[in-house]
Amino acid sequence: MAMLEHDINGPLAWTGRELADDAGLIALEDACRDELLALAGLLTANPLPVLSLRLDDFKLENCRALMARVRRQLDQGLGFAIIDRLPLEQIDQLGGEETATALYWLLASMLARPVAQSWDGKMLYDVRDTGKQPGNGVRPDVTSAGQNLHTDNSYNLCPPDYVALLCRQTAMQGGVSQLVSFHAAHNRMRAECPDLLARLYQDFTFDRQREHAPDDTKVVHHPLFAWDGGCLVGRLSKRMVIQGYELEDKVMDETAAAALAALEATMTAPGMGKEFHFQPGQIQFVNNKTCGHARTAFTDWPAPRPKRRLIRLWLRHQGRAFYNG
Repeated sequence: MAMLEHDINGPLAWTGRELADDAGLIALEDACRDELLALAGLLTANPLPVLSLRLDDFKLENCRALMARVRRQLDQGLGFAIIDRLPLEQIDQLGGEETATALYWLLASMLARPVAQSWDGKMLYDVRDTGKQPGNGVRPDVTSAGQNLHTDNSYNLCPPDYVALLCRQTAMQGGVSQLVSFHAAHNRMRAECPDLLARLYQDFTFDRQREHAPDDTKVVHHPLFAWDGGCLVGRLSKRMVIQGYELEDKVMDETAAAALAALEATMTAPGMGKEFHFQPGQIQFVNNKTCGHARTAFTDWPAPRPKRRLIRLWLRHQGRAFYNG
């Protein structure tokens, strides 16, 4: 596979040390807020399941302008955006939690089509601790464990273009969101370890996390970086790669292991990434091809306080809404 042979310049090649504290933050303007509160009232008076809502049924002119700005920031700017924020208390008072989810669904639909996040067709996904431990068939996002920087659904056939997260409740401690630019990581590896960077353009084995038909293959093979002559795409999950080789009962070759370790060290090096603390009502959008994301381990509040909870959407421009497109 062809390898990108020059440095990448521009907004997508950011490092954390270069960014202001509020980088990526987009305020929910009063006009958008008013539109959403009016729509919350309408949806309360005319209940429908969230998945049945059609964006074309609502004008939402100010919100569409806001989301066009988000789209530009995802594709041409930093590769991430954080909307600050939905007025959850007011929305919940009008119509309950499902109404807030409906508004979030419609906003996200202005970027791209929501698609299934599991082989059984789950479209809305709760990110919270279920008490399980990460492993084959258990995604880290339903545990309290820390995550490696990754892209969503790197381990299957049709990753989303964008990942959206609505914060409903924060943890008592931890759960800090982390972001990194693949373009900046690529630049640094090209300068420091070009031979290892070249190995990332070759196939690795990924555990598919049992998100497939019972008789389908348990692993998939693809590179971590790809260059099509105009766009650099990252697709990675260290944990799924390690589990993939274990499933195939194979030992990762030395160069592959060194390249995987070098990428992890580069992305987590001081000053490379950006961290932020989610607040209830904030929505994070990430370009799933140009940015890696993760979160630190967390401890939930003791009962009866609600647990940390985010609602995730996967958004894709092409293919059908099926998990595998």
